This record gives sequence, structure tokens and C-alpha cells, in this order.
Amino acid sequence: MAEAYPWQQALWQQLAGRSQHAHAYLLHGPQGIGKRAMAERLMARLLCQQPQGVDACGQCKSCLLLKAGSHPDNFVLEPEEADKPIKVDQVRDLVSFVVQTAQLGGRKVVLIEPVEAMNVNASNALLKSLEEPSGDTVLLLVSHQPSRLLPTIKSRCQQVACAQPTLAQSQAWLATALPELDQVERDELLTLAAGSPLMAVNLQSQGVREQRALVTEGVKKLIKQQQSPSQLAEAWNNVPLLLLFDWFCDWSHLILRYQLTQDEDGLGLADMRKVIQYLAQKSRQGRVLEVQAWILEQRQKVQGKANLNRVLLLEALLAHWLQMLATR
Repeated sequence: MAEAYPWQQALWQQLAGRSQHAHAYLLHGPQGIGKRAMAERLMARLLCQQPQGVDACGQCKSCLLLKAGSHPDNFVLEPEEADKPIKVDQVRDLVSFVVQTAQLGGRKVVLIEPVEAMNVNASNALLKSLEEPSGDTVLLLVSHQPSRLLPTIKSRCQQVACAQPTLAQSQAWLATALPELDQVERDELLTLAAGSPLMAVNLQSQGVREQRALVTEGVKKLIKQQQSPSQLAEAWNNVPLLLLFDWFCDWSHLILRYQLTQDEDGLGLADMRKVIQYLAQKSRQGRVLEVQAWILEQRQKVQGKANLNRVLLLEALLAHWLQMLATR
């Protein structure tokens, strides 16, 4: 059974305790807060033949089949490869599943995650099933970026906003999930994960603190002209592209913030505070805004899975970063 996170308790009671369910739910919120786990938990509850209150029993035929990954009335739709789109042919398979009769005589439940991975054609192929699913079918859509969804998708679902846990809840959970780290290290991870505790654990498993140290050291050498953009682009080959653009986007924001407020408490994590302060003092605000606009534009392309030349893109990123220090 999917893990039940403490910050989801109130929403879970409200959602799973219903006597009647909508034909489609859109669970949305920041990535890394447990939306997929909640959807899987609800899927188990909806398919269970002998539910125990708001949870699945875990022992009936339906629960055992679901646990074994062989439930005939359950369909999970997700990208075939990580960071790839959901294809229209995959959605057509889902549509074929929806029109079938439930083999165990109960509900059919579909889980789609992340919904924004569907392109326009795939989204349009889903609309009929979303509007009028056959039989007693419930569709559970999970989205980390609902703003990227077609309005026609969102309007056909009952939207369920999944709130981010409080700082105290995240810290308490991380202390259990990552006991080998000290409080400072866990707080740094949580900052890098934008407050999402599950994302913090995922980043730790990817070696994000080592990657961050490599990148920050590289930025410092770039400013001192000890390394070139092309050298750093090669050295950062194993750092996820979106992570890099997230960091540079955040740093440009911190530079602008400091230029406007001179607040030294708002310089971000310790590893880049002096650099942020230096760039804020040496750069024209108009130039920083231009660089930030370019970074945001490229980040959107990376997020949209555009076919980009990684090395050339990183060289351009670092060249733009150096432009903040240009005297003209």
C-alpha cells in the first residue's frame, strides 16, 4: 500500500471518506509532496472489495492483485521513458480499457502521471473518456504543473489541490527519512527542493549536494576567468539540465532582490552568498533583467522537453552569465 504522509491526513479523510466519487479527479500541487502516493492509495481504496473505513483492506482478491501488479481493472498511464512525453497511442490503449466491462465486477480505475506529459494530440484523445467514462470508471490525474494542461482537461475533472507540508512537517519527516544527515544538511536539501520533502530525498539519492558543489565552484572559477564556458559545460555533463537552470534562475532572482533591498539575509544558501553579493554590486540591473529573461525562456524549453544541444546551451548560459559583468 502507498505510504500515507502525515501532511495529507486531513485531505485524505475528506477525499477517501466520500460515499460517492467523481468520475475524474485532478490532484495537483508542487512536485515531491506525495501526490502520486495519494493517488495510488485512493486507487487501492476504490478497487478494494472490503474497504476498512477510508483505507483498502489489503487482503481481498482485488488488493492482492493490485499489489502483484496484475489487477485487470487497473490502468496506469505514464511516460514509457523518464522525461519523455506520453504518446497518443498510449492514450488510445487507455481509451480501449475504459470502454471494457470491469472483470471483477466493481470499478475500473485509471491513474495518469504526470498529466502534463501528454502532448496536444494525446490530450485530445483523452477528452471523450474524461467526459463520459464507461461504466463505473474513475480517472485519477496527477499534475505537478497544472498551468500546462489544456483547459478542456481541467474542466472535466474535479480539482484537488494538494498542499505543500509546513516547514516543521517537512523537517520532522526528513529527520526520519534521512537520519544519516545532520539538521543543517537536511535544511539545505529542503531549500534545494523548494520545500518538497520527497524531492529532497530524491535529490539526495542523486548526489545533488556534490553536484551543487561542482557547479558553484565552477561559477566562481568562471567569474575569475580560471575556466571557460566550454570547459564548464563539459565538466557539468552529469548534472541534470533542469537543475542547472533552476539554480541559475534562482541566483538571478537573488541578485535582483539584493540590488533592490540590500538585505544580506536574503542571499540564499551559504555556498553562493558572496558571489550573489559581488554580482549584484558589479552588474547593472537592466543587464541582470535581460539575462534572467533569457534564462527563464531557455528553462521553459528544457522543461518542455525541447530537443536541445546540451553543450551549446550551457555554453550560451555561461556566456550570458558573464554578460552581467560587461562594462557596456
